Amino acid sequence: MQKIRSGTLAALLLGSIFTPSLSLAAPADSDAIRDAALKDDVAWNFTEGLTTEVGPRPAGTPQEARARDWAVAKLKALGFSNVRAEPYTMPVWLRGRDEARILSPFPQNLVLAALGNSGSTSDKGIEGDIVYFPSIDALEAAPAASLKGKIAFVDHGMGATQDGSSYGYYGAARRQGPSIASKKGAIAILIRSIGTDHHRVPHTGVQMWADGATPIPAAALSVPDAEQLVRIVKRSQPVKVHLTLTSRMLRDQPSGNVIAEIPGSDPAAGVVVAACHLDSWDQGTGAIDDATGCGIAAASALQVAKVGQPRRTIRILMAGAEEVGGDGARAYFKAHGAEPHALAMESDFGADRVWRVDFKLPQGHDDLAKRIAVALAPLGIGAGRQEAGGGADIAPLVKAGVPVIDLQQDGTRYFDLHHTPDDTLDKVDPEQLRQNVAAWAVTLNLVANASESMSAN
Repeated sequence: MQKIRSGTLAALLLGSIFTPSLSLAAPADSDAIRDAALKDDVAWNFTEGLTTEVGPRPAGTPQEARARDWAVAKLKALGFSNVRAEPYTMPVWLRGRDEARILSPFPQNLVLAALGNSGSTSDKGIEGDIVYFPSIDALEAAPAASLKGKIAFVDHGMGATQDGSSYGYYGAARRQGPSIASKKGAIAILIRSIGTDHHRVPHTGVQMWADGATPIPAAALSVPDAEQLVRIVKRSQPVKVHLTLTSRMLRDQPSGNVIAEIPGSDPAAGVVVAACHLDSWDQGTGAIDDATGCGIAAASALQVAKVGQPRRTIRILMAGAEEVGGDGARAYFKAHGAEPHALAMESDFGADRVWRVDFKLPQGHDDLAKRIAVALAPLGIGAGRQEAGGGADIAPLVKAGVPVIDLQQDGTRYFDLHHTPDDTLDKVDPEQLRQNVAAWAVTLNLVANASESMSAN
């Protein structure tokens, strides 16, 4: 294929999205920042250090506290200013034993993981007959009290998509399924893991009990085990399962956010937030979810600082407790929501290549969007047509009207690894990680130094 010059590529990518007269060129320092970031080692070193020296970082646990201490020390060593941890407290769910076996008609063990906030069995476990549902919709349609004394099993096959869009529908089985099953009388629920792999590793994740729902044991089967259970159910014989899920809840446990800044020259111009989350689930080491996101945010801010002090302060937010419901995001907004925020961005979808940029900017800021899109085009990033929405760590800011830019990462393989023991450092591609840093650095630089007010008014 003929090589396309970057300027031509930018025009091709943008011609159908922005106005035809595209005479804007990216500032000269965008090229320098992009080239330097493509050689960056900070993001990899951050990810490697956090996953090696701390490992798993469940929210509200001593491991998460060690991660905060580690991040504070690391960010100070990297030269950030105003580095500190900002504490808060939260309830904490702790995993115990996760065991299951089919008693009849074909005895065998099942591989599964309790979902966050799962109810607990006794140490002896519970037994019950399986009631099969092919989807969350089928579970919802079941008659009231129809599951009394039974174990619900919700099966579905989540497919891989580049933008991760299938997660919204299929994730409902994890997020709402346990409450629905409980209200219909189930003594427990098993779901097919919300994942796209076929490895015998289960995908955990949080679920919240709806009002009026009594907590019951809730767990995700690995995809191969879910498919095995489906085959057994389809033999048309009663299927009895023994389930042991022991867990406990602790109140008022310490958690916290980590903050670091590249100070800007104009305090009145507002703060640009570059967010990620520091906590992880307990099964892997949280490499793609979300150590890489924190490495990307920190490394890209440092690349901006190398070319001079930005106009706006760039604030790194390494939020705590994202995995269990966004406690860190709410704590940040409570502490800082009244401050002027020019823009928020978040990296929390792994570390594979950024392929698209989406915007939600104040009216009249089309030129800024064009400048950013032109600067990103040489990295193979196109401008999308969707409105940016941010993620959990900046959700309260976005809801309050803070502008947001999404640098969309390729999520084709993300849900192969998401919330599993396989979320480990070896899954991170250093070259793709550097492309993320380059995209973030170019974007942060243009936003932090933009002459526009970044105000919706």
